[in-house]
Amino acid sequence: MDQYAVFGHPIKQSKSPFIHRLFAEQTQQQLEYGAIEPAEDGFVEAATAFFNNGGKGCNITMPFKLDAYHFATQLTERARMAGAVNTLKVLDDGGILGDNTDGAGLVADLLLNHVALEGKRVLMIGAGGAARGTLLPLLEQNVVMLQIVNRTTSKAQDLVDLFPNHQNIEATTFDALEAAEPFDVIINSTSASMSGELPPIPTSIINQYSSVYDMVYRQEPTVFINWAKQQGAAKGIDGLGMLVAQAAESFAVWRGIRPSMRQVLRELNKNLGRI
Repeated sequence: MDQYAVFGHPIKQSKSPFIHRLFAEQTQQQLEYGAIEPAEDGFVEAATAFFNNGGKGCNITMPFKLDAYHFATQLTERARMAGAVNTLKVLDDGGILGDNTDGAGLVADLLLNHVALEGKRVLMIGAGGAARGTLLPLLEQNVVMLQIVNRTTSKAQDLVDLFPNHQNIEATTFDALEAAEPFDVIINSTSASMSGELPPIPTSIINQYSSVYDMVYRQEPTVFINWAKQQGAAKGIDGLGMLVAQAAESFAVWRGIRPSMRQVLRELNKNLGRI
């Protein structure tokens, strides 16, 4: 039976095995999906052993996304632009394809939640790896403007500089946001919600038409989502759907069939006690 796995350290908290087993059942694909926890400096050795033993593909989570980027023998454009890999696949010639499905997962979840992107003004909070992996897929949705704000403005500008052919992406500062018009979509790519903190964005950039998205998810709505809704935001969405959607994209890369997200989201929400 075809073997797949997720690599991470730690890995016991990962929901990927549960998600992909449901995907396999739903699509009637014969495969097994496990979890592998290499030492923090042991990714290359563990991944080599996995593929030498017949592994067909794997997901990569922290802290190995950069290791996987260098491990791959071929990269997709979205992996190159992300500078990180979360999906590996054996190619017919024996090479290893590195892909990044995080941005596609974010876009898919936004669209699933009826958040329009084409022609919209989008604000990305944070300029770390989580943000970088989503920029190309967002730009491909023909947003009218994608602004990146970060405590260190130079980091936001570094991300903008990756897209010299795009005129609709720019860096900004938290101070400059004070005079900005409300955004259609505001995405928090930072981990601030994990510690109950809020990014320092002004309330004036949110109105009754704004949709906010927090890449973090918890059992309860995150502090960022609660705050944005108090400011009148139309929608507040957390990152659970992005987790499922990036997994569905990985599954499609491996198996050539795209599973439905809805059933898996229902099961995860049940497990989290949210329904």
